[in-house]
Amino acid sequence: MARITGLGGVFVKRKDVAASTRWYKEVLGISGEYGPVLRWGDEPHDDPFSLLSSFPEDSDYLDPGTMPFMINLRVDDLDAFQAELEGKGVEILGRQDEVYGKFAWLLDPDGIKIELWEQLGPAPPG
Repeated sequence: MARITGLGGVFVKRKDVAASTRWYKEVLGISGEYGPVLRWGDEPHDDPFSLLSSFPEDSDYLDPGTMPFMINLRVDDLDAFQAELEGKGVEILGRQDEVYGKFAWLLDPDGIKIELWEQLGPAPPG
């Protein structure tokens, strides 16, 4: 049987596409012909995964983002990446370290909340 093998992309309407593309390249270091490209080949873990997670409409987990979604980006070293972002003047909204991973949050130029995640444990069963 055919099956889904992974997340192919996130597609977003932007007020200023060029400015957003530039921000993702200059601030987060990701770029590509059609927007930021993330390659699974760059992932250091043996079992990388993507998650589609739903929250109740009244959840505040996506706040202070202005969109009804959040983008979670994997990083290989959250401590170093956060330090780089702060050196560029990026505001880190919060930080949380768990046994399965480290998390930090920021907003992109359009108010989309971005969650940075460094995986520490194995992928959940599924």
